[in-house]
Amino acid sequence: MNGTDTRPAIRNRPLLTPKRVEMLTLAANGYSDKQIARVMGCTLSTVKTQMRWTCRRLGVADRTQAVAVALRLRLISLSAITVPEPDPARRPGRRAAGAVR
Repeated sequence: MNGTDTRPAIRNRPLLTPKRVEMLTLAANGYSDKQIARVMGCTLSTVKTQMRWTCRRLGVADRTQAVAVALRLRLISLSAITVPEPDPARRPGRRAAGAVR
């Protein structure tokens, strides 16, 4: 080798692409892979593959850990996570309509 490296500088690349950040934000909001695919307009297979690569890139085993690491690294923020309001018609301990025992 002559000492010149022609590879692009890895340090200059963002840790995650904007699409992967969007995917993690949706996961943090409780979306399933199927729901993420529907929202993002891609296939379920694409979501699963991208989620797997995101986990690998962040050095974690699953999407829950990926969300936690993304929050810690400030790749996603808590303000992007929405918590649904409780349904006032549903009392604690009461099954939802149509729920099977």
